[in-house]
Amino acid sequence: MIAKARRIAGGSAESSDDTGSVLLLTLGYAILALVVVLVCVDATSLYLAQKRVDAAADAAALAGADGFELVVDDGEPRAVLTDDEVAELATSLIDQWGGDLRIVSAGTPDGTSARVRVAGTWRPPVATLFVPDGAAPPATATRRTAPRRPARRRAVRRRARGRAG
Repeated sequence: MIAKARRIAGGSAESSDDTGSVLLLTLGYAILALVVVLVCVDATSLYLAQKRVDAAADAAALAGADGFELVVDDGEPRAVLTDDEVAELATSLIDQWGGDLRIVSAGTPDGTSARVRVAGTWRPPVATLFVPDGAAPPATATRRTAPRRPARRRAVRRRARGRAG
């Protein structure tokens, strides 16, 4: 029947048979689409794991920055952080967070900021062939503690500016 249709269309009955080529192309594109979907699932999973580690590092740094000691030098108050206090508060928060998060480092670089580095473990949900042991996405967060001046001084400055203008 196909040979008869080719003869009518002007082709010869002995020309090559292309039946089944469309099936191979369709199968190839279906496999490619499946691979793209699986890679997107893994990439989304890694993105969400990184965001979770970022949030944990940010919260741990904030907790560490809240552990300041208020010191008054020459009538000026200032907040002082210690490495031990930052590490203790950050570790306490990460322990409550649960999961596979761990503190890599926690401390204060300048005595007024808390810097915390957290790492977690990510395992791809689908393509474990390429990353069988998973990966450890790290995140570093820094929070600064700065006590504000009393509201009374700001009110005095505003009144002084109002008189000058």
